[in-house]
Amino acid sequence: MTRTVKANISLTLDGRYNGPGGPGDLGAIVPYAVTDVARDHLTRIWEGATTALLGRVNAEGFLGFWPPLADDDTADPRDRGYAKWLRDTEKVVLSSTLTEAPWERTRIVNAPAADVVTELKATGEGDILVNNSTTVIKALLAADLLDRLYLMITPEIAGNGDRLFDDNLPASKWTLTRQDTGNLGELALIYDRTR
Repeated sequence: MTRTVKANISLTLDGRYNGPGGPGDLGAIVPYAVTDVARDHLTRIWEGATTALLGRVNAEGFLGFWPPLADDDTADPRDRGYAKWLRDTEKVVLSSTLTEAPWERTRIVNAPAADVVTELKATGEGDILVNNSTTVIKALLAADLLDRLYLMITPEIAGNGDRLFDDNLPASKWTLTRQDTGNLGELALIYDRTR
């Protein structure tokens, strides 16, 4: 059975994953990340996934946020579920600078994302999830290796910031397989690659 490669990211209406202030400018994203629609969407992304593929920046950011939630009885159960999954699953971190794995069950790989995904698809079982690691998602979009896109669209225009969909990507067709709308106007969308 072929492994499905899934990617998840939140975007503003103008397709940006951060605002004009750079990577830490998430003012148009964060308020929508804690809604019921967003948390249910988070649960869907990791179901069936057995490998987390992360870039270094996201791996280090996740390490500072998610592990304590796994055992926090006051945290939302959906957040705890993702935190436990992330703690317990195989993690592959793409990095040319890390020398030690930041987490248990983690290996560091210094290779192009497309090569790593091709190897993972050939050697393992279960889905491969790229959660919010934009450099990895961009590389896999460019190589046409993504099978499913989980998008959270927030009802804001950032006006500037980094975009997910760069010019000159290979043309591709996607089928909308799920859509949920939140009370704040956020959209949780799932698109499957039509091949």
